[in-house]
Amino acid sequence: MAAHARVLDRRRFEMILGEADAGSVLAAVDGYRNQDGGYGWGLEPDLRAPESQPAGALHAFEVFQEVAPATTPHAVQLCDWLASVSLPDGGLPLALPVEDASGCAPFWAQADPKVSTLQSTSFAVGAALRVAAYDSAVAAHPWLDRATQYCLTAIEAIGDRPHAIELSFALRFLDAVSDTRPEAVALLDRLRRFIPESGVLPVEGGSSDEVIRPLDIAPAPGRPARTLYDADVIDTELSRLAAEQQDDGGWLVDFVSYSPAAALEWRGYRTVAALSVLKQNSAI
Repeated sequence: MAAHARVLDRRRFEMILGEADAGSVLAAVDGYRNQDGGYGWGLEPDLRAPESQPAGALHAFEVFQEVAPATTPHAVQLCDWLASVSLPDGGLPLALPVEDASGCAPFWAQADPKVSTLQSTSFAVGAALRVAAYDSAVAAHPWLDRATQYCLTAIEAIGDRPHAIELSFALRFLDAVSDTRPEAVALLDRLRRFIPESGVLPVEGGSSDEVIRPLDIAPAPGRPARTLYDADVIDTELSRLAAEQQDDGGWLVDFVSYSPAAALEWRGYRTVAALSVLKQNSAI
């Protein structure tokens, strides 16, 4: 973490160890916040433009979930920003325009800002719902209900196998929303047909070994998403995850980074994620 991670992920790491409080972590994520209430500045490491973005909202909500039961007024202000950039159908575009695309992955920089996508909407809403479980102001925000309905409608309309990344965020969204919308459980079961027996989803168009694994979709025990996988698959994945720790103490990612800074930052982010999953599952 000392060699690779940004301040935010070092603070998140310290919180896992019990060495940092919520205030320290929230102060670190504030460095990525804009006056409009959204988040940019590389909070998504492969989207380094300063403008607020839906992907920035995802990562900010991840932090807000981690500090629970502590809350911050910035969470509901982020909902205000998301409402301001939502499209008429209630969805979010994959990304908003950037003035300078240096260090930005092409799929972010070239996204159509006038078209809603299930991928971006479900990743923002799924993360917000996990915050809403602790933050009543987020739970009551009208943006959340409208965007939730967009996602449910879009998932119900899925026919052919979606891209692995879109599928993974749709599944994580359904897991989160199942606490308040019972119909989500049936939709989760409908998407089960797209998951192979191994539970591993190859990422089309990614690097040759890029995949989405069961613990990426169902990191927490006892949640509805865990029912998508056999217990032995989860046990195998936990052992594999622990064994992937590198000699320097951190974990690697299996996808391409789009700047030298992102290549380093993803390692810190991934290391925090790996330790969080192992801890949630009593593997450390």
